[in-house]
Amino acid sequence: MGLLRYTAGRVVQAIPVLIGITVITFILANLAPGDPVRLMLQGQEVNQEVIARIERQYGLHRPLHERYLTYMGNVLQGDLGHSIHRDRPVTALLAQRAGPTLMLVLSAYAFALATAIPLGIIAATRRNEPTDHVSRIVALIGVSTPSFWIGIVLILIFAIQLGWLPSSGLVYPWRSPDQYGYSGYPELAYQTIRHLLLPMIALGTLQMATLMRVERTQMIESLQGEYVKLARAYGVPERTILRKHAFQVAQLPIITIIGLNLSTALGGAVLTEYVFNINGIGRLFLEAIQSLDYQLIMGITIVIGTMFVVGVIITDISYAYIDPRVTYGEHD
Repeated sequence: MGLLRYTAGRVVQAIPVLIGITVITFILANLAPGDPVRLMLQGQEVNQEVIARIERQYGLHRPLHERYLTYMGNVLQGDLGHSIHRDRPVTALLAQRAGPTLMLVLSAYAFALATAIPLGIIAATRRNEPTDHVSRIVALIGVSTPSFWIGIVLILIFAIQLGWLPSSGLVYPWRSPDQYGYSGYPELAYQTIRHLLLPMIALGTLQMATLMRVERTQMIESLQGEYVKLARAYGVPERTILRKHAFQVAQLPIITIIGLNLSTALGGAVLTEYVFNINGIGRLFLEAIQSLDYQLIMGITIVIGTMFVVGVIITDISYAYIDPRVTYGEHD
């Protein structure tokens, strides 16, 4: 019951956060210089009457606060609005572009976890040795380098100079091999990996570097704990100490970083998708900003904001499964 009450309380606390996100985004999008209707009709010969008619169609002639309240009322009914520039429902556009973005973000996280945790453990167990120094240099470079710059460098080396990997686009494993002209699903899987490898590394490097630094620090702290010293005094093998005593305790901050870095990964996906010409939500968001497509900007912001808030709540709840000392506000 304590966990249930805590979860309900966090959901209630998330509501004003999401409302604040929508208010700030709505105001900034509508105060940005430019006219979305004129951008939509760019290159066409139109008069003021046509522009006024389109503004009435999308409610752009109404005061800002009325438009916001109307929009939020529709959102509560599951309607994220209609794209002005693309003349399609925002939900349909998001559904179409969600697959590539999820594929990219999840693979980047998988790459980060698969590399950061082993490297962090190795660096901690070989503290101040050459392996530790190299890992710290790699982590520093990864934290300091933007994902889009890493993507450009990877394209220059592995796509242009060496010609090993493709430089743009993704191959989607949920589609039929016939759509790409492949001979079967093994070739489809192979091409999916080849197209995903460079953007996955570009987006996952920052997450990997952050997680590796935290993993190293926490493992060093865990290995210096009294319970580890006691286990060593009883002759417990070092591998068992690492696996059963030090490793589990060190993962609490890792869970926090994973949840909080979701927004960083989604933000990095915007430029990563643009660099690698991936038609995901990130690139759609950038195009929406360029065309001042208000409702599309709002829809993407609401979805990303909700994903981040849900990720933080899930992160907090996950503590209960690793650290039994977490009581979520219950008192003895």
